Amino acid sequence: MMIIGIDYHPSFQTIAFLREETGECGEQELKHSDGQAEKFYRDLKQQGMCVRVGMEATGYSRWFERLLAELGFEVWIGDPAEIKARRVKKQKTDRKDAQLLLQLMLEDRFPRIWMPSPENRDLRQLLWHRHRLVQMRTRIMNQLQALAMNEGYRWKKKLFSEQGRAKLEKLALAPWASRRRQELLELLDRMNPTIEELSAAVEQEARKRPEVKRLMTHPGVGPLTALAYVLIIGTPSRFQRGKQIGNYVGMIPSEESSGGKQRLGHISKQGSSLLRFLLVEAAQAAARIHPEWRRRYIHLAIRRHKSIAKVAMGRRLAVRLYWMWRNGCEYSPSLEFGSYAGQLGTGHGVK
Repeated sequence: MMIIGIDYHPSFQTIAFLREETGECGEQELKHSDGQAEKFYRDLKQQGMCVRVGMEATGYSRWFERLLAELGFEVWIGDPAEIKARRVKKQKTDRKDAQLLLQLMLEDRFPRIWMPSPENRDLRQLLWHRHRLVQMRTRIMNQLQALAMNEGYRWKKKLFSEQGRAKLEKLALAPWASRRRQELLELLDRMNPTIEELSAAVEQEARKRPEVKRLMTHPGVGPLTALAYVLIIGTPSRFQRGKQIGNYVGMIPSEESSGGKQRLGHISKQGSSLLRFLLVEAAQAAARIHPEWRRRYIHLAIRRHKSIAKVAMGRRLAVRLYWMWRNGCEYSPSLEFGSYAGQLGTGHGVK
């Protein structure tokens, strides 16, 4: 068995390794662009070596993880925050980071985290691609609204109806403004079919999964939100309590309390930004169509602020979906607000 701690960078990696049979240890820097890193690990495979690799969760490492999976090596992915907390000295170099990862693996203190499957990651790309295209379309629509308002017309949503678009195209504009209007409209026409196609793909993937269809029974939750929730949370067994969901998606306030004084700040935003956005949007939709959600939202908005109320309702929705998924139950009006909502045998949830 060969144990390797890797400090990974997009262009190179620094490794610290130990061969358990011989006790040989060493350090090495491997470059990615010239194939040096890939050759190193393929040589280990040809030698019949059993390899365990430990590295921090980081970006731009998909190709490397696929390579290790192809070679049949065991891969441990660690929580960067916990690894940083276990660094004793305030000295950070690539060599020391690799040595720390190796030491944590040898001492059985490596903070492993759950990793999604390749299929899960690929489906997340579908959600992100659609989300980014919708954001681009929104920017285009805002620019067209600005063009109309500069000419003294404020049509809001009517601008994008057939009559509104005809009026927009008939506006007498200066040459460059006219060209801008034409090209923005052409971009809008090209993006709408693509977004509709991606939305249909999301609905198709949602129909394949019973847990997604179960979450869609909740007011305000559509196939996009339900599918994103299932893909990003992974499995409800990862969490022991519903409150941990709010922490995982980064929707709890940051805290710096000391000396008996509590100081709460903005939400931590440590989780998926896409899931936070979708949860808040779904919670607002639920508040529009469900009396109980609307009452809760108005109560929070009066006490605090609309923005705080939206995030709070999004967090409540995340917890509610967790209990529905964990207990295998569909939405029911008997579900109550709170972290205990939906638990079996409590008298407050669905039995």
